[in-house]
Amino acid sequence: IEVQIVGDGRRCVHLFERDCSVQLRKQKVVEIAPSRDMAPALREKICGAAVRLCESVGYRNAGTVEFLVEGDLADAHAAFFFLELNPRIQVEHTITEEITGVDLVQLQFRLAGGKTLDDAGMEQRRLKFSGCAIQVRVGLQPGGGGQVTKYVEPKGVRVDSAIAAGTSAVTDYDPMVAKLIVRGAAFGEALAAA
Repeated sequence: IEVQIVGDGRRCVHLFERDCSVQLRKQKVVEIAPSRDMAPALREKICGAAVRLCESVGYRNAGTVEFLVEGDLADAHAAFFFLELNPRIQVEHTITEEITGVDLVQLQFRLAGGKTLDDAGMEQRRLKFSGCAIQVRVGLQPGGGGQVTKYVEPKGVRVDSAIAAGTSAVTDYDPMVAKLIVRGAAFGEALAAA
């Protein structure tokens, strides 16, 4: 579970969590926001822990605090453990934007330019999420690079891609070539859109 954080050096807010449990070769391939079936009390504890950590170091940026949850997410008393803080925008920030309506990249630039969370109107009590968003990473198989002869994106969904017909694809670093982002009023609706 990872919590989206933004801080201005004085205070931090969270923009809820993403479930990144589906992985392949230690790479996230499916991300869901908010985490499906998470107990509201557990969400409050995990997000609160992320805010406290970042405020304790005067964090100023957008970032992600990652936790490992032991047990059932529906259990308000499930144990969770800190893994790491990524001090940057992550690939999956788009699904947080989809459920909160907050442009995280624009907010990060504003904070870097000296604005505060107050200037941006970011008060924790006013931040809410609506619906569910899912992101699926589309990647090449290891060793599957080469010339792209045909590339067609699906209609009616958001696709962020770094590939087009006529380009060369390489897998030396990250095999991801596109992200498919869908949204719905609930998990089932978002899943059906995928």
